[in-house]
Amino acid sequence: MRGTRIAGLGHYVPQRVVTNAEIEARLDLEDGWIVRRTGILERRWAAPEEAVSDLAVPAAAMALSRAALVPSSIGLVLLATSTPDHLLPPTAPLVAHRLGLACGAVDLTGACAGFLYAFVLAEGFVRTTGRAALVIAANILSRRIDPNDRVTAALFADAAGAVVIAPSDVADAGLLASALGSDGAGYELIQIPTGGSRRPMADGTPAREDRMVMRDGRAVFTKAVDLMVSSCRQVLATAGLAAGEVTRFVPHQANARIVAAVRENLAIAPERTLSTVAEFGNSSAATIPLSLSRASLAHDLRDGDILLLAAAGAGLTGGAAVYRLAASL
Repeated sequence: MRGTRIAGLGHYVPQRVVTNAEIEARLDLEDGWIVRRTGILERRWAAPEEAVSDLAVPAAAMALSRAALVPSSIGLVLLATSTPDHLLPPTAPLVAHRLGLACGAVDLTGACAGFLYAFVLAEGFVRTTGRAALVIAANILSRRIDPNDRVTAALFADAAGAVVIAPSDVADAGLLASALGSDGAGYELIQIPTGGSRRPMADGTPAREDRMVMRDGRAVFTKAVDLMVSSCRQVLATAGLAAGEVTRFVPHQANARIVAAVRENLAIAPERTLSTVAEFGNSSAATIPLSLSRASLAHDLRDGDILLLAAAGAGLTGGAAVYRLAASL
């Protein structure tokens, strides 16, 4: 069976930088309240005229440029997003069109775990078809938070990241193991109450009902850590690897405390953990490809590296994957 390689990585963040001081002043919080609880110093928020496709396209274009593949070699585009341009139609076909791609394209909604799910599915597509796949994660969460809610206003951000996965002649390169999980018992812990078929938006809907609600932060923390740690242990065991053999741990950047708890449970050293949460906050599914893209630009990813990816988010959805890099970045 042929292997796969990460042929190109890209990312895009909006220009507007929103500092903790701006949020703390608006919500009458003491200086340092946000960073002590989240590890976040600042985040990016999109301009009013920007939609998710406007973030996804430049991130994907960067990944495609670095991959140096002809457009016809791309057989699939998966867009992981919780904030599409419209509820209908999906945004991925528009993104593919703007990139000049003529291939399958569809959205995948998996909240903060969306990129991980899309990455695993796309890797299987590449292995079975021999064609490359483009995986994009993009979100504009600044429009889904309640600006008066200190929890969501402090955490969430806007960004996009993209990965091109292509066939490789190196047989043992690519996905070594994956474990995708869910826990529907935590379905209501993180939620946008209205806008779906359960509670459609209607005239007279209370203000802010279309904004994100985090009902129990402690439960979210515990369940996210448990899901990520158990998934990581499962994939490492399946791949026959010890945690010490992981070259780069790439967790979803939920907040610094969750990342640290998962890392410490797995006994992975801080210097092997990729982190972008302090500068870019939590952009949901986009955090993992954003972290990978920035690491590759800093020449922090190398041939043969063992990547351990992990995520957990609303739903609850989550999981982990182990991926061996081939010489391509």
